[in-house]
Amino acid sequence: MKTGLLPELPVSAMLPALGQALAAGNSAVLVAPPGAGKTTLVPLALLDAPWLGAGRIVLLEPRRLAARAAARRMAELLGEEPGGTVGYAMRMENRTSAQTKILVVTEGVLSRMILDDPELPGVSAVIFDEFHERSLDGDFGLALALDVQGALRPD
Repeated sequence: MKTGLLPELPVSAMLPALGQALAAGNSAVLVAPPGAGKTTLVPLALLDAPWLGAGRIVLLEPRRLAARAAARRMAELLGEEPGGTVGYAMRMENRTSAQTKILVVTEGVLSRMILDDPELPGVSAVIFDEFHERSLDGDFGLALALDVQGALRPD
């Protein structure tokens, strides 16, 4: 896991255990207080996970502002601009490239991705951030992702 250059935040101590849990199984739940680094450090730490392969990490954010801010912060930590290793996609705005490995999306974009191609080719992980902020779109996205995982993508 890519942790050497990341800032030390409370979630940093949990990253090795999270990586092991994801390598051993296909899902995990991480609970930590606000500001612990879940949004920015977890996707960056998973970049070098062997099970990721050539696939992307999709990070779901419930709001456009949060999606844009998360992508900008992760790109900044890598010394890049959004659209490189870290990109974002939302209705009427897309900052991605062929090099994008972490894609931050809003709920509607994730639902559309799954409906367009349920196998989610090129995606190795989906992270639901701020899931405690329940919404119909977020619940629908989780239901679709779990259905895909159970029927089409046991990985």
